[in-house]
Amino acid sequence: MDPLVLAAGTALVGAMATDAWQQARTSAVELWRRVHPERVPAIEAELAEVREEVLTARETHDVDAENGLAQDWQRKLQRLVRDHPELARELRRVLDQELAPLLPHRSGPAGPGTVSTATAGDNSTIIQGRDIRFG
Repeated sequence: MDPLVLAAGTALVGAMATDAWQQARTSAVELWRRVHPERVPAIEAELAEVREEVLTARETHDVDAENGLAQDWQRKLQRLVRDHPELARELRRVLDQELAPLLPHRSGPAGPGTVSTATAGDNSTIIQGRDIRFG
């Protein structure tokens, strides 16, 4: 999976557990609005539902549940970018300028909702995170 999509899905789910989740929601919805405006109501409803699941996962310290929710959004974003490659640049901007700044900064080891960004050149790939699974 594209590292950009991995980071964006993780950041989106991580931002859902913050006070600024409405801003994260708006950023995600705008991606769909550009290419699938008819799907916006369903995306808005799903984001609200997933936010409740994220909050429950955080309250119960259920890291696996939160990681699963992030994976769901990574797959959605992957399909969106695959079908509309022109959105990749916008997704990068949303991640860097809108989602990542919403996440709390941690001084300890990276956990769910923690996103680091990096830039690779010369056909290189950078994969960051913890508990990354390739299947």
